[in-house]
Amino acid sequence: MTTAASSSFVNIGERTNVTGSAAFKKLILADDYAAAVEVARQQVENGAQIIDVNMDEGLLDAEYAMTTFLKLIAAEPDIARIPVMIDSSKWDVIEAGLKCVPGKPIVNSISMKEGEEPFLEHARKCMAYGAAVVVMAFDEVGQADTKERKIEICERAYKLLMSIGFPPEDIIFDPNVFAVATGLEEHDNYAVDFIEAVKEIRRRCPHVHFSGGLSNLSFGFRGNETVRRAMHSVFLYYAIPAGLDMAIVNAGQLDVYDTIDPELRQAVEDVVLNRKVEGEAESPTERLIALAERYKGSNPAQEKAAEEWRGWDVAKRLEHALVKGIDAYVVDDTEEMRLLMPRPIEVIEGPLMDGMNVVGDLFGSGKMFLPQVVKSARVMKKAVAHLLPFIEASKEPGAKGKGKVVMATVKGDVHDIGKNIVGVVLQCNGFEIVDLGVMVPWSKILEAANENDADMIGLSGLITPSLDEMVTVAEEMQRAGMTMPLLIGGATTSKVHTALRIDPAYQGPVLHVLDASRAVGVATALVSDTGRDAYVQGYKDDYAHVRDVRAGKGQSVLHTLEEARANYYDAYLSDKPAPPLQPGLHRFDDWSLADLRECIDWTPFFRAWELHGTYPSILDDEVVGETAQELKADADAMLDRLIGEKWLTARGVCAFWPCARDGDDVTIHLAEEERHVTLPFLRQQIKKSRDRANMCLADFIDPAGDWIGGFAVGIHGIEPHSERFRADKDDYSDILLKALADRFAEAFAERLHQHVRTTLWGYAPGEQLTNEALIKEEYRGIRPAPGYPACPDHSLKPILFDLLAAEENAGLVLTESFAMLPTAAVSGFYFGHPESQYFGVARIGSDQLEDYARRRGVDLETATRWLRPNLD
Repeated sequence: MTTAASSSFVNIGERTNVTGSAAFKKLILADDYAAAVEVARQQVENGAQIIDVNMDEGLLDAEYAMTTFLKLIAAEPDIARIPVMIDSSKWDVIEAGLKCVPGKPIVNSISMKEGEEPFLEHARKCMAYGAAVVVMAFDEVGQADTKERKIEICERAYKLLMSIGFPPEDIIFDPNVFAVATGLEEHDNYAVDFIEAVKEIRRRCPHVHFSGGLSNLSFGFRGNETVRRAMHSVFLYYAIPAGLDMAIVNAGQLDVYDTIDPELRQAVEDVVLNRKVEGEAESPTERLIALAERYKGSNPAQEKAAEEWRGWDVAKRLEHALVKGIDAYVVDDTEEMRLLMPRPIEVIEGPLMDGMNVVGDLFGSGKMFLPQVVKSARVMKKAVAHLLPFIEASKEPGAKGKGKVVMATVKGDVHDIGKNIVGVVLQCNGFEIVDLGVMVPWSKILEAANENDADMIGLSGLITPSLDEMVTVAEEMQRAGMTMPLLIGGATTSKVHTALRIDPAYQGPVLHVLDASRAVGVATALVSDTGRDAYVQGYKDDYAHVRDVRAGKGQSVLHTLEEARANYYDAYLSDKPAPPLQPGLHRFDDWSLADLRECIDWTPFFRAWELHGTYPSILDDEVVGETAQELKADADAMLDRLIGEKWLTARGVCAFWPCARDGDDVTIHLAEEERHVTLPFLRQQIKKSRDRANMCLADFIDPAGDWIGGFAVGIHGIEPHSERFRADKDDYSDILLKALADRFAEAFAERLHQHVRTTLWGYAPGEQLTNEALIKEEYRGIRPAPGYPACPDHSLKPILFDLLAAEENAGLVLTESFAMLPTAAVSGFYFGHPESQYFGVARIGSDQLEDYARRRGVDLETATRWLRPNLD
């Protein structure tokens, strides 16, 4: 075989998967099913022979989303001609999907993880619907990681399926592809185990098919796409003849086997086939790691071309530096241009602004992306910083920008990455930014707007209490008689909330800005002499329409609180976890950053830079792939340095407490302190179809006695480095560092939870999951955080922090709005019951609000403020 993949090999497309595609998820959350159908069509046109559909997202009604989407694509002949893989961890969603698919669907997946009876029950239902099934090599003990275990589990599953008459040609085994060349000797034979297991399973289990997750294999070489592509191609070269029928893989991103550099191909084959070379001291892994470094270097021809621009005219050099984000020569070039211009201000108003206009045009047309724009801003700031002393010496006024924007993260909130990015993008497009920082009270915002004669105010916030603070700012602007536009942005904000709560509070223009890419268009329209009024009226009309629609369609029907409690989730409490192996409190003063680096989930990192896609496939994306690769290289370089030089410290604490459920409360018993602590949780009240439960986190706790855990982790030490970058006019490195600190905090939370499951609590001692599986939360137990859908009340954090002594043990404190400091921090509770799961409380009724206020011992006004997002 000399092609990238066999002609009989089946490519599975997963762009219609909300867990794997940020763009698709965004469309589904926005109810834009027409555009979502086009995603499926594009996959088919690009060669997918099966499309994988997954709607497992906490904010979605997954059953409704799955059935709606499947019905729509069933009506499209060019999509419906290929099979659909219904992918969900929830059987109700799978079964609902099976009822909507014409032809032969595929269920992804079933396993013996919970025993033979549930496995056979699901298999019988799949057979009744005529569906094929993906069967994971996973049993009651865990995932199969050796050849023998893969064969044992798959053969056992095969015999069980045969016993109920399941068609063998409808069975697709996934024997688990794991990472090789990790440096751990026990991983060296993973690829061989997979290939040989497929051969033997095919011999023992006639007529079955095989699939696998290809990206796991090369996980240790993420960021080095040349080596990863070679590993995938070599693996398929041997796995397809052994019997591998299908995988989630982009055939266009595989190298033709015969065209791979022979030296690299040989090294990869030695790793994949675990071939030891006689007389060689180095292992195959060591040889490939050493060789891989050569494929990270730049091309000499590209280096030569990159330096040619230094011979261009100085104005052209400045434009090139701005567009490419190259700051190495900008001070020298700016000085050269200053000496050519009559006045230093003309350097800014002329070549520098000309270059930034090119940047703005490229960004606006989608030909340039956010990380590149932030690099451009770094170049611009360094050029302007060089010119400012000359401008001040000549007593010239500064360059007049398009407009002036006062920006702030509102009182109680400490998150500023998004705000900083928007500020940089606006600066790149000629706006002057007055950045007030974080935790800014309304009085300071209004004062700064008046003192600076601002053209508009921009508010940012990440936590839900910030929404009320934004309303307060709007009310105070109205009381002060202000008329300037108010821009609203941040992760928790939305057009609906802006329409319902903020716009009615202020008669001036209120505009919700979805992300940084929209900010320039909005701000430019607001300073327009001709189009401003019509533009603002469009927003006003849109918000009025949102309010009318809300009023017209009414709100979802609620159970009474009594009815909702009667419809609780009936967990099988005899399956509750045993008491922790190591109860009590555990403090971690300096968790290894190198260890946490291996647990980073890179997809949200790229999303923070508005590069949408799933890691690692985003690195090969036709549109943003090149930018994503550059950003990842910069991130890796900074990680190398901050780990090597110990810039940051990861501190954390966790603890486990005996407890019992009392209604919707969980009561913790602190015997040594002779006191009880109550954790009040909220219950879903929305009426559901098919007798689905109205869940509360307390449902997963045994009233007769149980255990619950808590944790808080944070990344310390960012401030001096952030200040250094800002002093050097280096917004790019500042934002990059903060984004990496956030990733470290999330990785710490994930890694500590794994340590809890396997060691401290110890209810899953045999767990062996890849980082990809950890990111997908393919483990037992949950860690819900206050302020998130299952536990939406941020005000539970002080209770948790008191239990953990979080300030003393992890250096973490809370603001008045319950934001955590340092900003890169995560906290939450541990539930260990095997049926525990994430869900969204969503809207609650006035009866539960009153009950919650009573349980918390606060007045109704306070409880309303805490739970505002769940009352609208």
